[in-house]
Amino acid sequence: MSDKLTEIMAWKRREIAPLVRPVSTVELSRLDASLPRPPSFAGALRRADGQLAVIAEIKRRSPSAGDIKAGASSLEQARRYQAAGADALSVLTDEKFFGGNLADLRGATAHFRATVPARPCLRKDFFIHPIQVLQAREAGASAILIIVRALTDEEIAGLFSAAQAAGLDALFEIHHEADLEEALGHGAKIVGVNNRDLAVFKTDLGLSERLIPQFPRDVTAVSESGIFTAADAARARAAGAHAVLVGEALMRAPDPAALVTAFRHV
Repeated sequence: MSDKLTEIMAWKRREIAPLVRPVSTVELSRLDASLPRPPSFAGALRRADGQLAVIAEIKRRSPSAGDIKAGASSLEQARRYQAAGADALSVLTDEKFFGGNLADLRGATAHFRATVPARPCLRKDFFIHPIQVLQAREAGASAILIIVRALTDEEIAGLFSAAQAAGLDALFEIHHEADLEEALGHGAKIVGVNNRDLAVFKTDLGLSERLIPQFPRDVTAVSESGIFTAADAARARAAGAHAVLVGEALMRAPDPAALVTAFRHV
């Protein structure tokens, strides 16, 4: 891990430091029992019709693309994605680098609780400590992100255990074979290949084509980043992806529904 990812993780550790406290699985289990059950993220990624599932991301900016849709309303974007037929949402809650916050997640999940069909929401952030898992469950998320290359083995185990106690799915994000081996060693059932190297922000769809065929058959495969066209989605699908996670292309699209349809019918 180096460069930009190192910078982001160092900042995130400083950012959450004032919030850190012991969070037990008992506390998380009680929280889960007291809150409405969020829709299943894992279930949304395996479509009954066998088509490619689309995780639509709410992302105002990124270190690689700069401003994507500055000032965008997360609630309005969630409504657009729902109307477009996206299977799930990913909501960026990192403010410093991506322009998001927990209020974005709370707004999106509150909207879906009042609508049918609901859409599961992934809290997309740089997770380090179970307190962030607690925040995600309180905000109505269905899943959290675990970036394997950015964490120690102990941190991964702690986050996954916390997610399970809170009734949340976990998307294990990998970038090379060693990450995949580690994710599977922790019992990961949803694994996403980030085609963008978070250290230098170079994107290569060939990573999905190389890594996804190595997944066990019972692991749900997600291709993340670098999906802009139907041809890109087709490459991910041919590699064995069950779902694609798409942010920038859908945030910029004048007609997200057309793009979602194009991705799904590859």
